[in-house]
Amino acid sequence: MRLRPTARGWGLAGVGLATLGLGTGMGSTDLVRIAALALLCVGGAAAVVAWRDPARGRSRIDVERLVMPNPVHAGSVVGVDVHIRAHDVGSRTRLAGLRFAEQAATELSAGRPLKAQVSRERAHVTVSYTVEAARRGRWPIGPLVVTRSDVFGTVTTSTTLGDSAEVRVWPTIAALPTPSDVLVGEPDRVALGARSPSTDDASLRDYREGDDLRRVHWSSSARRGALMVRSDERAGMRPVSVLMDLPLRSAGALEWTISAGASMALAMLDAGHPVRMLDGTHVSAVGTPFVHARTDSARSALLDRTIDLERPRAAADAEKALIAAAHMLDSTEAGGEIVLAVLGALSVRSREALAHVVDTAQGWAMVRSDGSTAARQSDAEHTVRALRRAGWRAVMVEPGEDVVGAWTRMLGSVR
Repeated sequence: MRLRPTARGWGLAGVGLATLGLGTGMGSTDLVRIAALALLCVGGAAAVVAWRDPARGRSRIDVERLVMPNPVHAGSVVGVDVHIRAHDVGSRTRLAGLRFAEQAATELSAGRPLKAQVSRERAHVTVSYTVEAARRGRWPIGPLVVTRSDVFGTVTTSTTLGDSAEVRVWPTIAALPTPSDVLVGEPDRVALGARSPSTDDASLRDYREGDDLRRVHWSSSARRGALMVRSDERAGMRPVSVLMDLPLRSAGALEWTISAGASMALAMLDAGHPVRMLDGTHVSAVGTPFVHARTDSARSALLDRTIDLERPRAAADAEKALIAAAHMLDSTEAGGEIVLAVLGALSVRSREALAHVVDTAQGWAMVRSDGSTAARQSDAEHTVRALRRAGWRAVMVEPGEDVVGAWTRMLGSVR
């Protein structure tokens, strides 16, 4: 709680002190009494306001904050309702004289004061306003700041009510088309053992990394001593790994990379593929799980992994993370995995590590070019050529360009 006199309070206290000095010097009892009354007015008001702190005591006021929708994509508007409730006569009295102000992170308020609508009832006040989620991340909103003054207007107190809430902001997502004839051609589907659906769903095959565990035929697995799965059309869908090489410098390039990677992951999930996202920060997780179900919860699970992504601290860290992720992809037995990557200009070691990925997988890559210098542009072009020689289908992209356009160009690189 922050307690401070108003301009009127400072003036009254100043007059009281001056009068007290004058009365003492002149020996005037009346002036001393007047001075004491002025000082007592300010001091008593401060004591009463502090005692009636709405955040403490048996008659405290409860605050509930509702944030909808949450989580939300960057660029979306979020509605916030703050409900302030009094439960007895004492808290209703405290509620009557309160003024309210809400706090929000700059990424939600853009640094401007929040404009709210206040609805008052006898024992219930609702503060409603909207904010815009400007950037991916976790951003605090609240707590509520309440201000109260005494009846004479000599003292004000500010305190906070309730807890803060957290707004989780996902990256911006682009709706990407997924032409199956390009990403997974008919010869590939035959090689994978995929077939048209039939009434006989008991055809079994060995378990491969990325298969949905709900397809495991447990009785046959127990007899054979190895996991067996039902081989229907759904089980034959290739698993997809989305690999993101996060940039070091540009915040814009970082957000574009994450947005492109998340868009590709959701597009492939909606097309029926098991999907996982790799960003280099979880390189020790060889068993990084695939998400299978085409449900809102599955989409949320993928998007939640992007909220806390940050740029690497150093180039060596970024290279180490990318190589570890490439080795993980090379060591898994996903049975013809599809790898979709958003990369920067790569070092020789990184190119060599990624070259082995396409020995058993099908690789598609967007290679960022910031275009700030001719040398960086040349490095990006060299990376594209090296990936193509290794068997990747790669194109160069500019951070900030339309993600759908970049995706279409990458798919067109096969022709």
